[in-house]
Amino acid sequence: MIKVHHLNQSRSTRVLWLLEELGMPYQIEHHKRDETTRLAPASLGEIHPLNKAPIIEHDNVVICESSAIMEYILDQDEKQRLRPEKGTKSYYQYLEWSHFAEGSLGLPIIATLLMRMEKRDGTNPMDGYIAKEINLDLGYIDAVLAKQTYFAGNEFTAADIMMTITLEFAANLNLLENRDNITRYLANVHSREAYQKARSFG
Repeated sequence: MIKVHHLNQSRSTRVLWLLEELGMPYQIEHHKRDETTRLAPASLGEIHPLNKAPIIEHDNVVICESSAIMEYILDQDEKQRLRPEKGTKSYYQYLEWSHFAEGSLGLPIIATLLMRMEKRDGTNPMDGYIAKEINLDLGYIDAVLAKQTYFAGNEFTAADIMMTITLEFAANLNLLENRDNITRYLANVHSREAYQKARSFG
């Protein structure tokens, strides 16, 4: 059985959501953020040196990083669900968006979060760069979702799980104003039973 080291209010929700979608049995070990610093507890560092969530343990394998964990879990699924067939157009869309979530989109979103912890007037060169990147990325996403239901086409995949969690960070930072297609998309995926179960763990 896969053991999921779950940190509250973190990316590890992705892992729980995927496992719920697949109906795979799993065990959760809960870790709580420091209420003052919001940092992960040292207990995660006892599992993996990076001291970050998500982390899974399975068959003597310990893996950190959301995207790698998602691929590992999908490899365990005998029915090969939530990932398009390799070599198809949908598969490469799936692959692109799975990496986009923590790459192109993740950087400016997290940078925005960190910069808002400081007193800034918006005139620093980095502010302009981050604003440009966010506008570019969210505009691209909104345009794609105007043409298709999910990120890899018209079928829900694990790429949607990856992207949803990052888009929720953007929503919490009030970055989705006038992004109607993204807002509609999030309402759609939030209605999924597996998502709601994963979110119930905090």
